[in-house]
Amino acid sequence: MPVIRPYADEYRRAILDLSLRAWEPVFPRTREAVPRFVYDAFYPDGWEQRQLADLTAVLDGEPRNIDVALVTGVVAGWVCTRLHREDDMGEIYVLAVDPDHQRHGVGTALTARSFERVRAAGLRMVMVETGDDPGHAPARATYEAIGFERWPVARYFKDLTT
Repeated sequence: MPVIRPYADEYRRAILDLSLRAWEPVFPRTREAVPRFVYDAFYPDGWEQRQLADLTAVLDGEPRNIDVALVTGVVAGWVCTRLHREDDMGEIYVLAVDPDHQRHGVGTALTARSFERVRAAGLRMVMVETGDDPGHAPARATYEAIGFERWPVARYFKDLTT
C-alpha cells in the first residue's frame, strides 16, 4: 500500500518523469482521434514539451494542493486537488501513476486523498476531466468504476486557416 505525503521539491524530477511515462501511450491515440490542426495547435513542439511546461506550472504554482504516493520510498504517483468553493466542488486536476505501479492501488489511494481534501473543505462533490479518445479509455473506466458520473460535454474546433 502506498504512503501518501505532501509534495516536496525532492519529488519534482520523479513526478515529471513518471507523468511522461504514464501518458506516453495516451498521446499517440489522442493524435489519431482529434483533428490534426487542433493537435498541432496544442502541441506545436510535441506533447512532451507541453506537458512538462503545464506540469511544471502546477508544481510551482500550487504545491500545497499536491500529494505524492510513495511505494517503498519511491515516487509512484501524484495528484493535484483544486478547490472550487463557488461551485461547492473539488477537482482532481492532475492524477498520474507510474506505469510500473498502475493497477496496484496507487491511483485509488491518491483519489481517496483527494476526496479527503474536498471533504475537509466542506465541499459537496468532486469532478475529474479526461479525454474521450481511445487513449483515455482506461482513465474513463477507472473513474466510472469508483462512482463518477459522466457529464456530457461537447467541445468543437474550427480551423480558420483553411
